[in-house]
Amino acid sequence: MTGSRPFTELVGEAAAEPVGGWDFSWFAGRATEERPAWGYSRLLGEQMASAKVALDVQTGGGEVLAAVPRPAPVLVATESWPPNLAVARQNLRAVGAAVVQAGDEGPLPFQPDSFDLVVSRHPTVAIWPEIARVLRPGGRYFSQQVGAGSNRELTDFMMGPQPVDPGRSPQVAIAEAQQAGLTVTGLREQALRVEFYDVGAVAYFLRKVLWTVPGFTVDGYREQLARMHEHIGAQGSFVSHAQRFLIEARKSA
Repeated sequence: MTGSRPFTELVGEAAAEPVGGWDFSWFAGRATEERPAWGYSRLLGEQMASAKVALDVQTGGGEVLAAVPRPAPVLVATESWPPNLAVARQNLRAVGAAVVQAGDEGPLPFQPDSFDLVVSRHPTVAIWPEIARVLRPGGRYFSQQVGAGSNRELTDFMMGPQPVDPGRSPQVAIAEAQQAGLTVTGLREQALRVEFYDVGAVAYFLRKVLWTVPGFTVDGYREQLARMHEHIGAQGSFVSHAQRFLIEARKSA
C-alpha cells in the first residue's frame, strides 16, 4: 500500500510526475473525490448536441471536451497554461476543435456575437463581461465552478487558518452575470467529500490544483507534508471537502 511507503519516496514520486493536462487517473487507489450529483459530462453532451458554434473556456488538457459524443460542428477551446496547450491540441484533434492560447482573465480573442454556446469547467475566474460579449443573442453559458472555501481543510492544514474568498460564491457569480447583461437560468450547489490515502497524492494534488495552496512546492512545504504523512499514518486518510456549483445563463435575444 502507498500509505506504508517511506515519506521521501512518496513525495519524490509526486514531485517528479508531470502535471500537464487535466487527467486525474494518477490518483487511482490513492485519493477519491465524490462527483456532483448533476453529472457535468452528461449535461455538457446535451448542451453540445444542440449547439452550432461553441467555445470551451479554460479547457485544461481538453479531456472533458474530447469525450463529448456529439460536439458542435464548429468548436473552439481556449487555454492559458503552456503545458496544457499541447495536451489539449492532441486530445481535441479527434473532435475537430481549434485550441487558442488566451489568458484566464481575458480578453477572449473572438469577435462579438461569435458563439451560441460557451462552456467552462472549473475556470480559475469567470470573465462575465467577455462571456456576454462573445455570446450571440439568445446564446447560452454553461459552467461547473469551484465554490468558496473549496478544500479549505487542506488549505488550512498546509498554510494555517485562511479566510474564505467570498468572490467564488454562487451569489457573487449570479450578481456578476446579471451585471454583464446575462440572465441566470439555473444554479445547483454541492459539497463533495475528498479523501487522500497517502502524502504523495496530497503533494501531487497541490502541484496540479494550484489555487488550493498558492505558490506550493514540495520543497517549500516539506515540513507540512511530513506532518500530513504522520496524520494519514495515524488516521488512515486525510478528508477534505470540495465545493462545486453549476450555473447556467442566457444572453437576451
